[in-house]
Amino acid sequence: MKKGIRTIILVLLLAVFLFSVARLLLYYLEYRKEDARYETAAEYYIQELPAGESDIRIAGQGEAEVCPIAVDFEALAAESENVAGWLYCEGTNINYPVMQGEDNDYYLHHSYNGQESRGGAIFVDAGNRPHFADSNTIIYGHHMKNGSMFAHLSDWEDPAYFASHSEMWLLTPEHNYRVELLGGYLTPAVSDSYTIFTGACPEFDDYLRNVAAAFDIETEADMPVDGRYVMLSTCEYDYTDARYVLHGRLVPVEEEL
Repeated sequence: MKKGIRTIILVLLLAVFLFSVARLLLYYLEYRKEDARYETAAEYYIQELPAGESDIRIAGQGEAEVCPIAVDFEALAAESENVAGWLYCEGTNINYPVMQGEDNDYYLHHSYNGQESRGGAIFVDAGNRPHFADSNTIIYGHHMKNGSMFAHLSDWEDPAYFASHSEMWLLTPEHNYRVELLGGYLTPAVSDSYTIFTGACPEFDDYLRNVAAAFDIETEADMPVDGRYVMLSTCEYDYTDARYVLHGRLVPVEEEL
């Protein structure tokens, strides 16, 4: 009798083990499929430019920079009409199309091309005006367990990492921007950080002061009230409904032909 019970228990434990292994394998295959989808998108729509091939000049300034990539937005828009831009950070995994839907739910569960996806897509808050016209635009991305999307956003809380990854690039069909990163911090999912301002005003000036006071690291960031900014946001797990946000200032660039 006891032997029979032990056999049943062993069979049940084996079944649980096999189920867990199968589930982990399924997750791995799903993650790999999604990684491959975005790797293919980058290969198809992105052209990496060798240093010196494309000079980019910051608007209104004399210094020249080199934008490391170019995006074929015409081809990308043919596959996905909701594309708002492309976000790229050299030396990191951030190299994704940026979408904007009619709500903030669709791209949580759908890839840039509309396919159902556990990783979703990087997307702009539906409450923001198109073309990054607002004073601050919110961009969301999942914190994926395989390290994709915005999983490494909190790496910017480390001063050494921040210093070596101090800028991103936001390319759009209309204009290109260098994103001068300003600082990040942990915040609740419902906080004043997610307030959208359409233009310069005293309230937005107060918002910028509060943002700067919350930064993980000390920076000498220039944050004029008439500037335009983005805030990248992802889930964190320090407490319930925690988010890590990273702020950046949009600096328009002009390609020298």
